[in-house]
Amino acid sequence: MSVTVVGSINEDVLVTVGRLPARGETVIGRSSVRAPGGKGANQAAAAGLLGPGVHMVGRVGEDPAGDRQLAALAGARVNVSRVHRTGGSATGAATITVEEGTGENVVVVVPGANDALTASDVDVEPVHRADVLLLQLEVPLETVRAAAAAAGGTVVLTPAPPRDLPDELLAEVDVLVPNEHELVQLAGARAGERPPAELAALARDLRGPVVVVTLGARGALLVGRDGAPDLLQARRRSTSSTPPAPGTASPGRWPRRWPAGRTSPPRCATPSPRPPCPRPARGRGARCPTTTTSARCSTGCRRPSSWGDGFPRVGAGTAPATAPSRGGPTMTQPDRASDVDQPDGGAPSREADGTGRTPHPDEPAEGADRGQGADTPGG
Repeated sequence: MSVTVVGSINEDVLVTVGRLPARGETVIGRSSVRAPGGKGANQAAAAGLLGPGVHMVGRVGEDPAGDRQLAALAGARVNVSRVHRTGGSATGAATITVEEGTGENVVVVVPGANDALTASDVDVEPVHRADVLLLQLEVPLETVRAAAAAAGGTVVLTPAPPRDLPDELLAEVDVLVPNEHELVQLAGARAGERPPAELAALARDLRGPVVVVTLGARGALLVGRDGAPDLLQARRRSTSSTPPAPGTASPGRWPRRWPAGRTSPPRCATPSPRPPCPRPARGRGARCPTTTTSARCSTGCRRPSSWGDGFPRVGAGTAPATAPSRGGPTMTQPDRASDVDQPDGGAPSREADGTGRTPHPDEPAEGADRGQGADTPGG
């Protein structure tokens, strides 16, 4: 599988404090760490650590920060031949102040060279021929639209930072991946916590792409083109093979009510055929986006509908096949070489930090508010 990322490349400065300062107040920091960042670069590094065939399209300045970011991406096995140097602009930067204990943070992003990424920069072979194109909104919106229109594979957009999305862009997107707070802003709804049923209703209003709403530790809510929701959760370990008493089940592990006459989880007998591709394939070698549909069981299955919130859980009975990737789709080892050559003598891979994103210090990713469950990697 080949993956191309069009997006931002930043250098982050992470500052840890005992508490966040009030307006006009000065506090003493505990530590300061410089690290690779940018929503686009984070996605590319996470994908590169999972396997080869990953390309980054972006811009950095002609400065030492640009040197460091290119080296960090190459160390994660990312092809950076389409990352351009930009004279007269500094490499994008972000300052993230993180409060110890709570993880609350304040982020200031200076786009720098990211603002110079143009439509002509993304009209390139790695975009045309990628199986998956990953996009975010830390580069000019016109550039994002041009990249989506030029793609021949599956287009995945993380709408962060959130802004109004034109219909022309949504028409080119196959999978939209907001967190719950970004979804509320995109839908023009009032801010506030919502149960999955209400989030699914908001996602259905964004007509066009499949919507995957990331919910932090609660998993992700998948709303397909047909409007049917699924709540995706990682497998939870259980020390018992016996279902718990009615009403005491943990979501994502055991259903709260068994079908009549059963004392154990029903197993899927026969999956129903996959429905036709919901949109025409685009570009040379394009194929139906596999993320837009999923096989459903036609007879007794591990995806019962008898959950308290009305949504079936996927992945509750089986271990995930691959490690999850922050801010992008789950990827497996490629089944073929990339269509575009990798640079010779690529740098060895760095170990991921367990989340699949660019190795960072122990501080949370910029822009990630642990208290609110937002999990979109920051700029």
